[in-house]
Order: sequence, then structure tokens, then C-alpha cells
Amino acid sequence: MSKEPGVKTDAESSPEELVRVRVPKRNEGEMFGVIVQMLGFDRVRVRCEDGEVRVGRIPGRMKKRVWMRIGDTVLVVPWDFQSDQKCDVIWRYKDNELDWLKKRGILKMF
Repeated sequence: MSKEPGVKTDAESSPEELVRVRVPKRNEGEMFGVIVQMLGFDRVRVRCEDGEVRVGRIPGRMKKRVWMRIGDTVLVVPWDFQSDQKCDVIWRYKDNELDWLKKRGILKMF
């Protein structure tokens, strides 16, 4: 019997889907942040989990592909110099990824 590609039967589909989530690499300085203000010219103001409010730069590879709004949870990397003032935004989390992080205890609201 031939099976159509891409069609799952009830036995194959699981109630909990596999979710691949990017977690911060603490040894490289990555941390969670929440966008609090859009500044324009590909810049945002981010409240980071260490308590600092930094100006985050959205890199060119994310500008048009990943739209960001106020209240989005992002992954940031502070700069080597001016680390308490500036950072790069490297990832934006979707709702299902945030749920997974909260369920596992990785994301603690700050």
C-alpha cells in the first residue's frame, strides 16, 4: 500500500511536538532580554536579565526576515567595549519557544 508523503496518521502524530529552541551560551556572554522601545535605524532598547538597559543593534541578516516588536523576548550579546550600554540582538523567541523555556525553568522572568 503506498503512503502519501507528508501525511501523518493518528499513530504517528504525537500530542507533544518536538521543539528545537536556542538557549543562551553563558560562556560566550549571551543573555535574555525584552524589547522595551523601538528606536529606529535598526536599533532597539532592551532590558537585559542582568538589570541593565542597553541599546541593541539588529544585524542585517535579521532586519527584513525577523520582525520585532515591543515586548518580544530576544537573545542578546553585550559588546566587548561599552558592555553596559550596547549589545547585539542575535535571536527572537516565538511563543512556543518561550513556553518551552518557561516549562523547563530556563527562562525566569526578570
